[in-house]
Parts: sequence; C-alpha cells; structure tokens
Amino acid sequence: MSEPRLANIKIVLVEPAGPLNVGAIARVMKNMGFSQLVLVNPQCDPLGTEAKRMAVHAGEYLTQAQCVEALSSALVGCERVVATTARSRRLQIETHAPRQILPWLLEGTAALIFGPEDRGLSNEELYHAQAFLQIPTSPNYAALNLAQAVTICCYELRQQLLADLHSLPEAGVDPRVELAPFQQREAFYEALEIALLEIGYLYPHTAKARMQKLRQLFNRSHLSSQEVAMLRGMIRQIHWKIKTK
Repeated sequence: MSEPRLANIKIVLVEPAGPLNVGAIARVMKNMGFSQLVLVNPQCDPLGTEAKRMAVHAGEYLTQAQCVEALSSALVGCERVVATTARSRRLQIETHAPRQILPWLLEGTAALIFGPEDRGLSNEELYHAQAFLQIPTSPNYAALNLAQAVTICCYELRQQLLADLHSLPEAGVDPRVELAPFQQREAFYEALEIALLEIGYLYPHTAKARMQKLRQLFNRSHLSSQEVAMLRGMIRQIHWKIKTK
C-alpha cells in the first residue's frame, strides 16, 4: 500500500540525548510507514552502536536522517506544524489529543515536533507550531518516554490513514485549506517585526516577547499563502507611507 501522506510528515526530534530513543524511533517509523526523520542539534550519536541496536532492521532511517542545527531549518517546506507538549504552561495555547489534531497533518507537507527528553520544547520552540498536541496520561505520572510518545503518535496517524478519515478533525481546523509554508510565515513575521519597530508599536527591549504573542495569534489563525501575501502587502504599504512622510 502506497503511503504518500505519511511520507509527507517529518518526525522532528529537538536535541535528542538518548541513542536508544533515536534507534527505537527509527524502528517504529519503519513499522508505521513513515520515512522522514529530522534531528535538530542531536546530543547523541544517531549512528552509534546503541542507536543501531535499537533500530534493528531500520538502520537506514538513521543513516538517512536529516541533521540540522536549528528547528527553523527542519521546518522548511512544511505547511502544517504540530508541536507536542506534556507540561502545563502559562502560554495561552489550546492542546489537543492525538486523534483530534493528527488527521490535520495528513493533508499536506507537515512536521510533528518532539522536544528533548529532559525538558520538552521551550516556549520559543513551541511558537514555531500552529497547533499543539498533548497525549492524555494519568496525572499520577504524566511524563512519557520520548520513543513512547513518538510511537503513540505514529500509530494514531497510521490508524487515521487506514480509516481513510475525510471528516474534519474535532480541533476545528479544515484540512482542505492550503496553508502557507513555514518559510513564508517566518518571512512575514520578520517583516512584521521590522515594521512594528519602525512605527513605534514595538520597542527593542520588549520586541521578542510581543512577537511571541503575535506569532501565537497568527499561528492560531492557520494562514493560507494568499492571506500571508495580503498581510505582506499591508506591511509594504506601511513602509511606503513611512518613507513618503
């Protein structure tokens, strides 16, 4: 059975520290029909003996894994990005169970981000995503092993594919919308920050915190390429108006 929709999903591990986890993830990706493993600044040797031993017959996933220095590099080309989190945060974000949000990833080029074993994703890393996933676990011991979390998500994605689910996910995100790719959104945020600094809405010492909130607002809107282009046009008009004063 051809599985192009699974092949379009990147499994992104941010600073993985355990070679056993990386090897186990390579194995489960092959079990479930995924093909893209991306390691962001890995803190272990993904080609070491321990990783290969856990990968068993999925060693090619380790040799073919893409290694990048920054999370933004891992997300180039992705229209849909979901970040996983296991902790309660002060951020005003809505988390979804795997079966609610994962079907959305099957409808385009996508990435599913997992954080380091010891800390999970930082707030800044979370702001790269448009939606957030939290695996419902017992409050008595909520923390999952990294490989376990990836296994659950890969299994749920495969089940959704096999069920040929066409209905909209409960999270309320229309999978039929062609979303703006990651690099287009990042270029918009960069241009927006420059414009807001120029008109005095942002100040250099608070710009980072303000922009994180604006990112959250726009990411939650699931902007299409046309919508981002429209917003970029508004920013260009702001620049023109400033220069003609």
